[in-house]
Order: sequence, then structure tokens, then C-alpha cells
Amino acid sequence: MSPLIIGALLCAATVIILAAGVPVAFSLALVAVSFLFIFEGPESLGVVAETMFSSISHFTLVSIPMFILMGSAIASSPAAKDLYEALDRWLHRVPGGLIIANLGACSIFSALSGSSPATCAAIGKMGIPEMRSRGYPASLATGAIAAGGTLGILIPPSITMIVYGIATETSIGRLFLAGVVPGFMLTALFMTWALYTAKKNGYQINGSNRSYSMAEKLNVLPRVIPFMLVIIGVLYVLYGGIATPSEAAGVGAMMCVMLAVVIYKIRDAKRLWEMLSSSMKESVMILMIIAASELFSFTLSSLYITQSVAQWIAMLDVNPWVLLGIINLFLLFCGFFLPPVAVILMTAPILLPIILSAGFDPYWFAVILTINMEIGLITPPVGLNLYVINGICKDVSLPTILKGALPFMLCMVLAIVILTIFPEIVLWLPNLVMGPEIH
Repeated sequence: MSPLIIGALLCAATVIILAAGVPVAFSLALVAVSFLFIFEGPESLGVVAETMFSSISHFTLVSIPMFILMGSAIASSPAAKDLYEALDRWLHRVPGGLIIANLGACSIFSALSGSSPATCAAIGKMGIPEMRSRGYPASLATGAIAAGGTLGILIPPSITMIVYGIATETSIGRLFLAGVVPGFMLTALFMTWALYTAKKNGYQINGSNRSYSMAEKLNVLPRVIPFMLVIIGVLYVLYGGIATPSEAAGVGAMMCVMLAVVIYKIRDAKRLWEMLSSSMKESVMILMIIAASELFSFTLSSLYITQSVAQWIAMLDVNPWVLLGIINLFLLFCGFFLPPVAVILMTAPILLPIILSAGFDPYWFAVILTINMEIGLITPPVGLNLYVINGICKDVSLPTILKGALPFMLCMVLAIVILTIFPEIVLWLPNLVMGPEIH
């Protein structure tokens, strides 16, 4: 049986098992072990434990639970409420200001927490009822929060960028820098759409005649700025060569926990334990996916599937831009069914050699891949953010939320097009800070 046929059978088996509701890590491991046993015999199973353990023994992986703990400390505090309130006070006179304030709060909070669902839940609980009470339609209110929550996997510090760096052996610091300008560009596109639709449909400036004094605008900032300074400090020591990603993440996590204790008086042992246990559960989930994905990738390579796919694509002899379009469609399809971490671990090692041979930059491709994953987060059937928003607003149907999120999906597609035409938008900051990298 040819490797391509075996690969097709493996993909079909993976889709069937995932569709049955088996968790991602167990699905990947089950398929990998089964195909190794069938096509290479029982003796091949001797490498299973070593392969999985070696994949999570890298020191760099320590940064994942640390960044998750940092996000958990922020998410468990009222920081989201303060951030939302601060932006609302400063933007209340801008047309569509309430939507823009929510999108701004989502972009900042998702970068602070690193969790798309946590952002949707934290900002959505406050922002969606407020927007609806001030005359904004349910579709726009829910769609804006669903889309805004995705920004955290692009704006650093990003867990998905760490996973991509480990999977492709690329610089995590450079990946973080590569996501900064595109992340804010995408936020600006979201806000531009919000401003346009607010003016076009005649929504009230923010539905309220209340004015805020400068003292009221400044009053909430002392509770928000310390968290922002921690993130800036983490990025500074990382890019300044003062610390490794793992060390920077560890200090950042400790500082965020301390700020939650000092500023928001989170000193109850039960709340602190909930903070630690939630971050531990999410960390274990991601690390299990990483271990299972490494075994899955080993199976693909051992059965010569990866090499055969790469050769097949190379034999197509298509224009690099056509190839890029095919890869984008493939990533979109994967994002419809799998979480970003799983897609990156499964596809990046296969796609990176193809991308490099076509003359594209690996850091630029990381941003393109991540934006594709953002679209997947608000696209059925797995679109996690849609279900989080639906859980917050049970009276708003999924089709209504999806309708509101659709314009923001188109903004993401536009961002991919812009970054494809002008890759310097991605590469300018990494090259400025860290110097050009020769591939």
C-alpha cells in the first residue's frame, strides 16, 4: 500500500475518532499507535513512551504553564471589568465607541490572559448586555466579542506562537515580535468595521448622554496599568536578551499573582487554589496534546507519509501563490475541526519545508497560520468562541452570533491578503529589534 493511501486512511480515521467526541490528545495517540501496530508491527510500539516523553522534556515548554498562570491570575481578578470601564470612559464620544471599547478591551485582555474563551467570557459578560441595552443589535454585540477574543493567540505573549516555535525550531522571541504589528493591524480593521457600521446604521454614539470628567477617566487607570507594565516588562527582558522565554514567563506569572493579591485583595485560599488548579488543568491539556501530536508526527514520518505528501506537492509545480492559496484553504479546513495548538503541531512540521522551498519566510507564515486559526475559533462546527458567547447569552442563537462574526472573519481574510502582499508588515519589527535572519 502506498504512503499516500495510508495517509488518507490515517486522516479519515482521525476525523472519525475526533467526530465521536474523543479528546484531541487521546484521538491522536490512539490513531498513531494503531497505525504503527498495523503497518510496522508490535515491535514499533517500543518507541511510543520515549517519543511522547521527549516531546515535553524541553525547557522552553516551562513557559507554557507560566504564561497560562499569568493569564489565570488576570482572568480571576476584576481586571477585565476595570479595563472595559476605562476604555468605555475614554471612548464614549466616538461613533460606535462602545463596540470599539469592547474590541479594545478584548485585544488587551486576550493578550494579558492568553485565552480566547476566557476573554469572551470576561468581556462578554459585561460588554454584551451593555451594548444591547444601548441599541446595538444582538448579532453585532455578540459577533464583536467572539471575534475580539481571538486576538490573544496573535498578540504576544501567545501560547500558539510558543507551540509553533517548538514545533518548527524557530525563535520564540522573533515569533512574538512578528505578531505585534499584525495583531494591532487586525484590531484596527475590526474597529474600522465597527466605526463604519455604527455610522452607516445610525447607532447612537454610545447610547448614553453621560459625560465623564477627566478625574473619572483617570480614576480607573491605576488598577489596569500595573498589569500592562508587567507584560511590557516581560517582553522587554525577553527581547533585551536578559532572560529566556521560560524565565521571563516565570517572573511574569509571579508578578501577576502578586498584583492580583495586592490590587484586588485575592487572598482567600480557595480562590488562589482555583487560580492554580485551572491553570494546571489547561497546562496539562496542552502538554498532552503536544506529546500526542509528536507521536502522531513520528507515525507520519515513520510510514513515509510526510515525505510523500511533500514530494507530491513539489511535483505539482504550481505557482508559489497558488500553493499558498491551497495551504490557506487547508489550514482553514483544519481550523474548523481542531483547536489551534493541535493544528499547529500536526501541520507546521509538514508545511514548513514546503513554505521554505517556495521562498516564503517561516515567521511570516506563523502569522498567516495563526490568523487562519483565529477564523477557526469563530467558525462552526468547533468554533469555541461561538459556544462561549452562546453560553453567556442564551437568548441569542448560534446563527445570530455567527452572522455578527462574519464581517470580522472577512476582516481576517483581508488581513491575510494584506500581509501576503506586504510581508514587511510582519518582518519589520523582528528585523529591527533582532536583526535580519538568514534562512
